Amino acid sequence: MAGTDDSGGSGEAGADDSLYVLTAVLLTPAQFPSVLGDDFPEACAALGLEVYEGGYGLVLGQDSDGARWTVVIDDVSLVAVAIASWDCGMEYDLSPDERSVVVSLAGWPLAVAVAAPGLPAPHDPEPGADGTGRPPLAPPDAGQWGPPQRRLGADEIALQWAAWREQFDDTDAVPAAESAAGGATGGHAGVRRALAEAHGYADTPPPLGRVRSAFASGGARTLRADGPGWSMVARTDDIAFILLDDEPGEVLPVGRGPALPGLLEALDKVAVRPA
Repeated sequence: MAGTDDSGGSGEAGADDSLYVLTAVLLTPAQFPSVLGDDFPEACAALGLEVYEGGYGLVLGQDSDGARWTVVIDDVSLVAVAIASWDCGMEYDLSPDERSVVVSLAGWPLAVAVAAPGLPAPHDPEPGADGTGRPPLAPPDAGQWGPPQRRLGADEIALQWAAWREQFDDTDAVPAAESAAGGATGGHAGVRRALAEAHGYADTPPPLGRVRSAFASGGARTLRADGPGWSMVARTDDIAFILLDDEPGEVLPVGRGPALPGLLEALDKVAVRPA
């Protein structure tokens, strides 16, 4: 596949090398599909890409035979404009120039709920079709629990913060106490480890994108941090939630108390922010 044609809003796939675009996502240090890894370099490695700090755009679609393809392009601004337009309910013809295409990968790394009209049902291309020797990309099994599902769970909490926050009051939260070294610790062993490692990020900057900061209401920031076996989502003016590989499907709230605010402030200072 050399390039893409048509947009995610309308049109029909044309020549054999065309792509009917269904959706697109950013792969940048500040915003990447966390299903791919705990940080930006890990996410790039999952797709066999070089760690380019300018980032990439991932265009997901079907070819004229209905096969799933992920086209990686280096025109990040084009993908950002398309996503913003679609989020506003506007049509946008995402047709990257062939010169911006970095690689075309078989399969989709994310679940896509829609399909191109007039084409066969989405399916993986023939083995070896993308020339990389890699198996087709595929979303994680929703019926299992592991690092990808844990990170996706944290993403969902970040997107639906108010709904999740309503499910917990301060008495439900694991207390975060101040350690002798000045770091936050919690009463749950897994939470203690996650908080200790998160505190370490404030002292020794982690890999790019391991901690990310996004806008939140009321002048606050939403923080996302990940580490080996754990994910954290928090608001700088509120509590934190931690998910662990060792606790399938469990969401562990961490009370604000005297220790958490300082940790969140320190993390926000080292976090990557959207441009």
